Amino acid sequence: MLPNDQVPPQDPAAAPEPAEPSLAGAAPARLRSTDIARLAGVSVSAVSLAFNARPGISDATRKRILEVAEELNWRPHRAARALKGANNDVAGIVIARPARTLGVEPFFAHFLSGLQSRLSNGGIATQLLIVEDTQAEVAVYRRWAAENRVDGLVLLDLTVDDVRPQVVADLRVPAVILGGHGGPLPLSSVWVDDHAAMTRILEYLAALGHRFIGHVSGIPSYQHTRRRLEAIGDAREALGLEIASVPTDYSDTQGASATRRLLEASPRCTAIIYDSDVMAAAGLGVATEMAVPVPGEVSIVSFDDSILTHLPHPPITALTRDTYALGMLTATELLHTMAERPEPRAVQAPTPELVVRGSTAPPPHA
Repeated sequence: MLPNDQVPPQDPAAAPEPAEPSLAGAAPARLRSTDIARLAGVSVSAVSLAFNARPGISDATRKRILEVAEELNWRPHRAARALKGANNDVAGIVIARPARTLGVEPFFAHFLSGLQSRLSNGGIATQLLIVEDTQAEVAVYRRWAAENRVDGLVLLDLTVDDVRPQVVADLRVPAVILGGHGGPLPLSSVWVDDHAAMTRILEYLAALGHRFIGHVSGIPSYQHTRRRLEAIGDAREALGLEIASVPTDYSDTQGASATRRLLEASPRCTAIIYDSDVMAAAGLGVATEMAVPVPGEVSIVSFDDSILTHLPHPPITALTRDTYALGMLTATELLHTMAERPEPRAVQAPTPELVVRGSTAPPPHA
């Protein structure tokens, strides 16, 4: 793309306009401004004027250029990178969750620290963007791919019937999913057996004598939430448990509200499992406010383990894993994918182990 100060004085749209240029099969792996100019029937400088919103071309010409570029999902590359043909040395992460919720979630801080530590060893920086929903996330992936902005992607929070893996695979950007189920996917993944992890908690509580259990879950559309719910469904029959699940957005506010709802129900559950340590800490606070002794009348277990489960009184029983190491494992797989472009594969991370602390005990009158 020509710099603005090198645009020739004549009208770049003066070139003869073809009748309707055919775009079928016209998109190479890496489009350039010359390709857009050829397909739109204009000069390269006209493409520069159109994308920089500069005068010198007619509205009709500008519209034709932008329509061609939109159809081919093309945006101008950054000049220096385009001229050198170099990599950006950047991995991109887009998270479709409320920024306020992420700000208090230790899991993401530990995961991103491990991810960046490993990527830094390979000279790769991380570009993080927080958006409102999956539709906005997909739009970012398309823009980044069109602009050659990143060399790889990490996808988070895989949902049921998620369109993102196939979209990214079609964009041909190297990528790794954190999550999945260990089955075939169009992208490589690093996954944890959430079904087995939840089963460990339920077997432990059943062995203590608990039969009425509450579950404060995360977002139901997430695949890892769905696998935890499947484990709960299996345990109802296998272990003879009655389990009530309340969905939330992982925030402390909704975690507290769900806890109050469970503790006010009749009959009241004697144990509550939380899908995050933020919600577990909030739930412990609610139990204290309601004068429900922990673990005397209700036991509390967290699916995540961080400083938030260590500091309260009593400290919270939790599934523990090295989230920093999980980030490093994901980065290692991404670097491998970026370098080798292998067939998609599923790499299983260790299943979290249950660490028993003071928040759990046999139910009253057990």
